[in-house]
Amino acid sequence: MEWLTQSQTGFQQAARYLLGMRLAVVGLQLTALAVAETVVPLAYRAEALMLCLLYGVLATLGWLWFTRRPPRAPASVSAGLALDLALIGGWLFLTGGYTNPLVSLLLLPIAVAIILVPLSQSIALTLSGIAVYTALVIWHTPLTHDDNHANLAQLHLAGMWVTFAMTAAILLLVVGALARRLRQQQEQLSNIRETRLRDEQIISLGLSAAAVAHRLGTPLNTMTLLVDEIRSAFPDPDLGEDLSLMKQQLVLCDKHLQQLSSAAIQAKTAQLESLPVHDWVARLRESATLLWPAAPIEWSAAVPNCRIAVDATLDQAILNLLANALTASPAWVGVSVRSAESSRIEMVVEDHGDGLEDAFQNTPGEQIVGSENGLGVGLFLSNATIQRLGGTLKARVDQHGTTMIIDLPIAGTHKTDVGGNK
Repeated sequence: MEWLTQSQTGFQQAARYLLGMRLAVVGLQLTALAVAETVVPLAYRAEALMLCLLYGVLATLGWLWFTRRPPRAPASVSAGLALDLALIGGWLFLTGGYTNPLVSLLLLPIAVAIILVPLSQSIALTLSGIAVYTALVIWHTPLTHDDNHANLAQLHLAGMWVTFAMTAAILLLVVGALARRLRQQQEQLSNIRETRLRDEQIISLGLSAAAVAHRLGTPLNTMTLLVDEIRSAFPDPDLGEDLSLMKQQLVLCDKHLQQLSSAAIQAKTAQLESLPVHDWVARLRESATLLWPAAPIEWSAAVPNCRIAVDATLDQAILNLLANALTASPAWVGVSVRSAESSRIEMVVEDHGDGLEDAFQNTPGEQIVGSENGLGVGLFLSNATIQRLGGTLKARVDQHGTTMIIDLPIAGTHKTDVGGNK
């Protein structure tokens, strides 16, 4: 499979617009020949007709070329537009030269060049168009061998109106469509750039976390050995209880480090686990109970009957939001899951705390915010993880507290991989 560059993809998308412009020009030329022939006998009717047919064939071949083997450089596109100027100029030369009201058709390739090719090549094509017009003025050929000035005047006036209308329509359809396509690509590039900057922040935080996790392994093992030695050296029951509690906490820290390592492996291998929402909520509830045994978290029993694609990083993102909620509202936190529109579910985390008004002025988690009880990156990482899995994080702060809404796609509608690619 041959991979296309971004410029090749743009030229490939512009192929049908160029074909439409060229076929419209050919159609207008053939119509002009038919109408002019009914008024005056043309001196070079056959030659002009053959040139129109040649233009149509070349337009079709150009479309096939752009579609199947798009050019890698804009120079080829500029050469094609220069050929447009030559063919249109040749047809005008056979049909009255600069007195032909269709002479403004020379502006169409120039207008397309301004959008598709670099400025230097656009300037060259503009000068080429002026040169073609100048050549038509210098080397003038009559439209007919007879003197039919009255008929020619009427034909010229009618042709001017038709030329204006057709040129305006072609500019609107072709140049306008190309301009809209260009704006869409610029918006996509802007979104990609923002996503890349966010991912770079996440990667830097992840590397720091991995380094800290690696360094903490040795001290934890050392502390575990010291606890066992102290228990053997000092068989005091009171001290034994404290040492048992300390060992439990060390084991819990070791489990957290193992979870961090497994989450990193899952993220690296892009592994997603599909499971029922009920089982996922039960797993979150078990993790929250282990972390905060006495926390007043109220879990709703009503859960949608569907499946969801998750990984360990999403679990950690939800737990981060629960930690923030418990910090702001130690007396009560509510968690519920409900169905949403377009085959999605929403997990709602509510609390009665004051909330982070500064963090929710725009989209929650879009930037790292200050935190009195932590590093201030939890909300940022949670939002980034949820977006990476195709979801969105919304927040509402009122006099009753803070409500966080995690909108996620159900399994089967997940269109974004863990790498962030659509």
